Amino acid sequence: MHYLNITRGSKMKRHAKMERRTRETEVAVSLTIEGTGKGSSDTGIGFFNHLLDTLRHHGALDLDVKTAGDLNIDGHHTVEDTAIVIGQAIDKALGDRAGICRFAVSYGPLDEALVRAVVDISGRGGFYYTTVCPLFQVGEFAGELLPEFFRALAMNARLTLHLDILKGENQHHIQEAAMKAFALAWRQASTLDPEQSGVPSTKGTLK
Repeated sequence: MHYLNITRGSKMKRHAKMERRTRETEVAVSLTIEGTGKGSSDTGIGFFNHLLDTLRHHGALDLDVKTAGDLNIDGHHTVEDTAIVIGQAIDKALGDRAGICRFAVSYGPLDEALVRAVVDISGRGGFYYTTVCPLFQVGEFAGELLPEFFRALAMNARLTLHLDILKGENQHHIQEAAMKAFALAWRQASTLDPEQSGVPSTKGTLK
């Protein structure tokens, strides 16, 4: 794993490129926080691509993801390693985290499904999850991988995420609503607050 071209542009665009290579996967991610939803998702798992597209669009990220994984085994390594690299890119792009709003709560609805996400860009990775229904496979994406994705992303981005699936019947709706809820909360929490110049912590650091 190595870091690539981590920059802050003249308009303070927070950007990072990351790669990770193991015997199980090869992952490359390019991420800009102040984005417009541009990018592509290519992981070999159709519904996972769709979820990443949802993150990019509703999170207002420019995000390119390319993952080649051992899908002949299953999707676990592909999903988890992709989340690790996205999380690492988020962590690097945030820099010292000065001026961010830090906290946000959002609800992600999709027809009958409703999910709540609470984000604290705290500098401490943590994922806390409840659901009123089990998660099942959608296409080639195993439902059990959804919380694994969020856990790996939260730990590597060093943010706290509470995700609560409140209701739902259709698996596609439930899992997409979860990604939508996170994306909306992330977008608010990572926004630069014009009235906040320092690090939003009584400790003076979010590292």
